[in-house]
Amino acid sequence: MGKITGFLEIDRHDRKYTPVEERLKHYREFVIPLSEKDTREQAARCMNCGIPYCHGTGSVAPGTPGCPVNNQIPDFNDLVYQDNWEEASRNLHSTNNFPEFTGRICPAPCEASCTLNIDDNPVTIKTIECAIVDRAWDNGWLKPEIAPEKTGKKVAVIGSGPAGLAAAQQLARAGHDVHVYEKFAKAGGLLRYGIPDFKMEKHVIDRRVAQMEAEGVTFHYGAHVGGTSEGAIDPRELLDQYDAVALTGGAEAGRDLPIPGRDLDGIHFAMDFLPQQNRRVSSEPLGAVKDILAGGKHVVVIGGGDTGSDCIGTSFRQGAASVTQLEIMPAPPEHENKGVTWPNWPLKMRTSSSQAEGATREFAVLTQKFSGVDGKVQKLHCVKVDDKFKPLPGTEFELDAQLVLLAMGFVHPVHEGMLKTLGVDLDQRGNVRANLIDYKTSLPNVFSAGDMRRGQSLVVWAIREGRLCARAIDQYLMGSTTLPR
Repeated sequence: MGKITGFLEIDRHDRKYTPVEERLKHYREFVIPLSEKDTREQAARCMNCGIPYCHGTGSVAPGTPGCPVNNQIPDFNDLVYQDNWEEASRNLHSTNNFPEFTGRICPAPCEASCTLNIDDNPVTIKTIECAIVDRAWDNGWLKPEIAPEKTGKKVAVIGSGPAGLAAAQQLARAGHDVHVYEKFAKAGGLLRYGIPDFKMEKHVIDRRVAQMEAEGVTFHYGAHVGGTSEGAIDPRELLDQYDAVALTGGAEAGRDLPIPGRDLDGIHFAMDFLPQQNRRVSSEPLGAVKDILAGGKHVVVIGGGDTGSDCIGTSFRQGAASVTQLEIMPAPPEHENKGVTWPNWPLKMRTSSSQAEGATREFAVLTQKFSGVDGKVQKLHCVKVDDKFKPLPGTEFELDAQLVLLAMGFVHPVHEGMLKTLGVDLDQRGNVRANLIDYKTSLPNVFSAGDMRRGQSLVVWAIREGRLCARAIDQYLMGSTTLPR
């Protein structure tokens, strides 16, 4: 694949970012794409491995990383190197409905699995993937794929995040009448309302939605299934109206920090903060909610993951005086130990683009209480912890904070409303119980996929599960299926 000696002749060269002082002035994407020549050269580095570990999870051993959607990475690398971009797009889309999403926001476990990563020089797979799909859109290659025949079956998909969108698109292409129910004003789930525009502009979602509408998918917005507001839909009615129902509503119950002072004003979940700014950027009304803004404030973000990074970048763009990020885990090593394998693999220090914009990062820190003045948060009272998360005496310290953002992940789907009304079984973690074979819940014609089934995870896993769930539904409705895995 690629050029046989490419990995020996060509150094790894990846996309760069515009300077911090420039990108902090706006909410647009700031990644600078590689030139066509550079992209083809990077594709030439793919080294014709005997076993391409990048292909899929479990290719080395059960549980090891790789590409969850099983992208045929060496194949599309070779096609790019050979300047056959349109065929590369066909290959890429045969396994991934939305490579423009993963090409922007996936953490690229494929690159971590690349054989060349043995010396920290993996093929720039994510960059090549993004270049392929962006070129496909620019050249008009991504036409609606309309089913030649309709099956007469109706399917409801509840939730329009990446799992719901992938399931809906696959089912529509199989000829079913697909209706997507979304409680918000636009489709995308956390892709639209959680991920900032500076990481993925929302026209990227809009063009896919337009493609899906042309393929026959009907979107119902402001349709809160199981909600209590005006216009809410009783999920039991959908069971009667549709031949199958897919629950793809994500895992939205945030992990809280129930310590003294939690009720002070100025302490918010990340998912109360981030969607507001996304709505401002897209000129979508905020409604009656109170503005949460970082301008002029000392901001503390509790949680060291991607959502925490998104809070950092958004806070700086709003004009925060300072941003400090706290992580309870110890600081990872600067360099990965290549001999360490799952579940500790790959463990090394990573710095996101948002963290590089000026955040202070503190590791092995536990927040013990909040304190404030006149009901508003002013300080965090913290302590250092050991590797078992036990406080270390004498290491107590305080941090100034007028805005605290809780970005500690999600525990499970929201149970109140749809799930309780339907009465579906939950697993021991509080997720909807459905197996990996047929994605069926405890109700006969109800299926589930994505974070609602597996818990908090990656966009690429949501796409994978949405595709597999669609295949299972098609099999259930028709007795057989030709949808790809």
